[in-house]
Amino acid sequence: MILETKRLLLRPWEESDVEELYRYAKDSAVGPNAGWPVHTSVENSSEIIRTVLSAPETYAIVLKKTGLAVGSVGLKMGEATDLTEEADEAEIGYWIGVPYWGQGLVPEAVRELMRYAFMELKRKRLWCGYYDGNTKSRRVQEKCGFLYHHTIEEVEVSLLNEIRTEHVSTISYEEWLAKQL
Repeated sequence: MILETKRLLLRPWEESDVEELYRYAKDSAVGPNAGWPVHTSVENSSEIIRTVLSAPETYAIVLKKTGLAVGSVGLKMGEATDLTEEADEAEIGYWIGVPYWGQGLVPEAVRELMRYAFMELKRKRLWCGYYDGNTKSRRVQEKCGFLYHHTIEEVEVSLLNEIRTEHVSTISYEEWLAKQL
């Protein structure tokens, strides 16, 4: 499955993306904000492509003008999600390399994934979370129409062996549809 926007292709991660993944995921400004450790080597990034980024509905954010992966966006559904137990709901997650911050690429990718989730996968509600202090992630959610729902204190971030506060937002199909008109 390949999804397309004005500037982006959202496609499954490939082993050939490993150099680009490592280039951005080794930056301490990226992974730890999202709850995962910096990548330590190209081999580490290759393993992440095989074990994490190969999950269903997980996409590389690829710039049309270069053909290179610069980030990731994905849906977690069913037992994979942390934020809902409803079968007809999903959770969205995302990250992008630092050189691409502030260009509106993540909101563009998230909006397309929202369209896909609501229109093609027939999800009734989408959830999204960000850790305390990650204002860039909060802004993405606001720009995409998500509304604050609740805060969870003392969330275990097992990959980093930390405890954090997570803010959770949501949008229903009806709320999303009203914004499309």
